[in-house]
Amino acid sequence: MVELSSEFVPGRAQASNITIMLADDHPLLRQALRNVLETQTDFRIIAEASDGEEAVRLAVELVPNVVIMDIGMPRLNGLEATRQIKAKCPGIAILVLTVHDDSEHILSILEAGAAGYLTKSVFGEEVIHAVRGVVAGEAVLSASVSQQIIKYALRHVVTKRLPLDTVERITARELGILRLAAMGMSNKDIAQKLNLSERTVKGYLAEIFSKLNVGSRTEAVITALRAGALTLDDLK
Repeated sequence: MVELSSEFVPGRAQASNITIMLADDHPLLRQALRNVLETQTDFRIIAEASDGEEAVRLAVELVPNVVIMDIGMPRLNGLEATRQIKAKCPGIAILVLTVHDDSEHILSILEAGAAGYLTKSVFGEEVIHAVRGVVAGEAVLSASVSQQIIKYALRHVVTKRLPLDTVERITARELGILRLAAMGMSNKDIAQKLNLSERTVKGYLAEIFSKLNVGSRTEAVITALRAGALTLDDLK
């Protein structure tokens, strides 16, 4: 089952709107999310999907700013749907809403390219802040959770091979910004610390993501740690 907003026309959304697609196989949860998100005048729910295949198709067709994605869906799970969406539309921010809160699930989601995750125990303002955060390029993870996931990755996950010049292509300024991001600082905090605009910080992070071939700041930190560009001491 798929629902599209009757008012939405691809390519005609106002620039001030944050367009959102809901992907979850539970209609009641989708309705509850819609009720929360539609309290924000600049949020627009443009579509709903009840399985992973529909989520991928609609995301590629409509290119929303954010997809709120469940993991356990029929036909194609949220993890694989996230991988496919990010491969075809890397600019879409995916926020995973899941019952799982263990390191292994969260790490898999982040490595698939999700910008962040929430557990289904949170709601209301936290969901609203999370959507705004991923649109702004923030990682929706607390500093403590980020460090837990990163340390788990270093202990348990096989390292991806990187081209030899990958780290060398990261400038000193970019590495400094990535180090601050690894400490859990927001774009706004990084901008204030370095006397830069938030837009400039976002530009640096986008360049880092491109060089490391990653989809989020947490994935960038994990990759930089594996490559030796950052150390665990940089997270303190």
